[in-house]
Amino acid sequence: MKKAYIALFYFLVPVFISLGQIQTGKASFYADKFEGHPTASGEKYKHNKLTAAHKTLPFGTVVKVTNLSNGSTVEVEINDRGPYIDGRVIDLSRSAAEKLGFINLGVTDVKLEIVDAGSGKSKSQPVSIDNVSVDEDEYYDFEIASFKPKGFGVQIGTYQELVNLLRLTENLKDSYKKNVTVQVKILNGVKFYSLIIGPFPSRAKAENFHNNVKNKYSGSFIVDFSKL
Repeated sequence: MKKAYIALFYFLVPVFISLGQIQTGKASFYADKFEGHPTASGEKYKHNKLTAAHKTLPFGTVVKVTNLSNGSTVEVEINDRGPYIDGRVIDLSRSAAEKLGFINLGVTDVKLEIVDAGSGKSKSQPVSIDNVSVDEDEYYDFEIASFKPKGFGVQIGTYQELVNLLRLTENLKDSYKKNVTVQVKILNGVKFYSLIIGPFPSRAKAENFHNNVKNKYSGSFIVDFSKL
């Protein structure tokens, strides 16, 4: 098994996303940095409210979102526009993503169903998103350096899609102001990316940080870099 380590010291991700009406596609969730920022409807984004961004549905539309990987469902109200990424159909508030159980993944496959056609805050009409395909790139500005870490870290999760890794890394750096280390693993010819907060100089410091995040990231655990 080949291994490599990358330290992500800085990057900025402009996160804007889009969605439609009844369809399957990928869902993501708002980064913490958007807390309190105005949405396209004029309402402020609040992570603890069940809201979402969609490209075309009228503001006030209530959508049932089903996580296809675990069957969890949540109903959200559309109050923002986005996402504008090909294949991405909805951008959810953090609390909605928590109810769907994909916080550690960053992105998941979902099914969308209209529950209520909307409050009439927008003149636009509901449209089918089966044929909607928005091809717009995300841009990442960051510096990387390959290195051999020492000490201890807190592994948050392992991802196959690099974009999921980058989005969650930005979220973690904004939230905790800590360095983020990425371990690249190649298993049977497939690359996987383990996201690790740290390094910390001692196990005690790593354990202290882990105690602060283990409820939010239930699969997280402490790693000893000398044993990897």
